[in-house]
Amino acid sequence: MKLGFIGLGIMGAPMALHLINAGHTVYVSAARRVPDAIKASAAVPCATVQEVASHAEVVFLMVPDTPDVEAVLFGENGVAAALQAGGGERKVIVDMSSISPMATKAFAQKINALGADYIDAPVSGGEVGAKAASLTIMCGGEPAVFERVRPLLEKMGKNITLVGGNGDGQTTKVANQIIVALNIAAVGEALVFASKAGADPAKVREALMGGFASSRILEVHGERMIKRTFAPGFRIALHQKDLGLALQGARELGLALPQTAGAAQLMQVCAAHGDDQLDHSALVKALELMADHEIG
Repeated sequence: MKLGFIGLGIMGAPMALHLINAGHTVYVSAARRVPDAIKASAAVPCATVQEVASHAEVVFLMVPDTPDVEAVLFGENGVAAALQAGGGERKVIVDMSSISPMATKAFAQKINALGADYIDAPVSGGEVGAKAASLTIMCGGEPAVFERVRPLLEKMGKNITLVGGNGDGQTTKVANQIIVALNIAAVGEALVFASKAGADPAKVREALMGGFASSRILEVHGERMIKRTFAPGFRIALHQKDLGLALQGARELGLALPQTAGAAQLMQVCAAHGDDQLDHSALVKALELMADHEIG
């Protein structure tokens, strides 16, 4: 197929490479720096996002935040300009970014009005999952459209679920980020407690991995906390954005998310100390500041 991929960052670049390696023709925007791996591939560079969308049957987006998606879709020389030109088979826009569910519903309506289909398909799994093509992909959209793009999503992920209509994929991703943030905070508190009490945090983690407290967060992020390996797989700044979406949604729905608010404040402590570009496992640094004690 002729595909477009917009957003070639830490996760977007390996995701696009999986599609290229599967034999598809992938058009990419060269307006910003194109990663070397993409340059060395069979990707077709384009001058604008509009040009990408004009060539592609399916256009994938993987950009940081809601305003970025809006700019790509509806800004000058954006995707919408290519859709307005019309002609050919009905295109599909697949937004794999993590953005506002409410904005997603509005974007989908506008894209539908231009004669194209829309799937929101945010992902979980970080850089490791993107490189391994093992991402969890949470989708919102029409079933027939989902089935059309599912073989493409299967080149990038393993656990792929159509949750419901447009916006429901993004709602699921927000829920995912709540769970991940609270688990990181819990693992951080446990390891700071164990370390300050005089126990070896590495041995504590090893013991906990065999019990009911075992989790993927304890396995991966607990090890990062102990070894101080905070190079970003998923940056604190991006997780802050996602928790902001959760808290904004909570206000709109008239409900309280007290633990989510607490995790967001811990991330804000990290950001205030210039650590928001570190991996989200570095949330533990906020707990260490309050404890006046570093793990290890």
